[in-house]
Amino acid sequence: MPADDASLVDGRHWHRLDDGRLQCDLCPRFCKLHEGQRGLCFVRQHLDGRLVLTTYGRSSGFCVDPIEKKPLNHFLPGTPVLSFGTAGCNLACKFCQNWDISKSRELATLANAAAPEQIARAARALGCRSVAFTYNDPVIFHEYAIDVAAACRQQGLKSVAVSAGYVCARPRREFYRHMDAANIDLKAFSADFYRKVTGGQLAPVLETLEYLRHDTAVWLEITTLLIPGRNDSTPEIEALSRWIVAHLGPDVPLHFSAFHPDWKMRDLPPTPAATLARARTIARAGGIRYVYTGNVHDPLGSSTWCHQCGKKLIGRDWYVLSDWSLDANGRCRHCGAPCPGVYERAPGAWGSRRLPVRIEEFAA
Repeated sequence: MPADDASLVDGRHWHRLDDGRLQCDLCPRFCKLHEGQRGLCFVRQHLDGRLVLTTYGRSSGFCVDPIEKKPLNHFLPGTPVLSFGTAGCNLACKFCQNWDISKSRELATLANAAAPEQIARAARALGCRSVAFTYNDPVIFHEYAIDVAAACRQQGLKSVAVSAGYVCARPRREFYRHMDAANIDLKAFSADFYRKVTGGQLAPVLETLEYLRHDTAVWLEITTLLIPGRNDSTPEIEALSRWIVAHLGPDVPLHFSAFHPDWKMRDLPPTPAATLARARTIARAGGIRYVYTGNVHDPLGSSTWCHQCGKKLIGRDWYVLSDWSLDANGRCRHCGAPCPGVYERAPGAWGSRRLPVRIEEFAA
């Protein structure tokens, strides 16, 4: 099904090769495309001598989620976020848990049309504090995400990128000028894993993490999905933890999330809760102050604890907040130690609700 004209916009990062092909310079895959060809992401195409994004203004669906579901535990806790994605992806993860969206090769997947201003208007009307680009990677809908973020900023809303961080330096700088928070999926701490299981490279992801931490004001958290027998060994988790502390510092929150069999890795078992607990213990012993478990019921591992006095700062049971022991400046009420993050005077009360949104109801 061809995209309609409104879905086609000129891409910003590409150049022409001597043989007439166009090279996409958005991500380290550097797809080289003849006329009519699409990149691995499927949504960027060589069309009439230019490289275009074919899914501008189109989404695979909208939903209001708790911000903790992204997951972000230190960014406006308890508040609702309007979440959406498009189709396609620039990685080829065999374990993809959103494969029906990210691996889609049918533009019919994109059931909702929405202009950037319409999305910002909907988020504001629904009481959201932010909009998240998620479900598939916003790297591949770069131009659309930036325009949505700009419209959200005009409405006083924050923008959140949920990404694998597989992006080149120049578009990375442009993109994150418009973002307020990011959760980067560090899929493993092994170049071999990236090559064989994701079809990508580890080094560009590490570069994105260092860029976000040291060269931007974007609030950063990291997620690693632990897959039994593939990236959950003690030595690998120790190495990952050491790298984070040495290159990013001890205050970047790390989420260990449970795998469930999906896409092309249905032969593996789900991640045991004990594996996540072990990884959390290793990472905390390695110096990371805020380590969380996800996709399992674990109030201990999902709550935030003061790194100095050990008191509970934010209690969580799934996505429902209980304890709140942060003062107005984000410091522990018990000992005064700072808990880095982006906080308001009081937490939100959205809870665990998931609210599908009919975006057409918010047309001008």
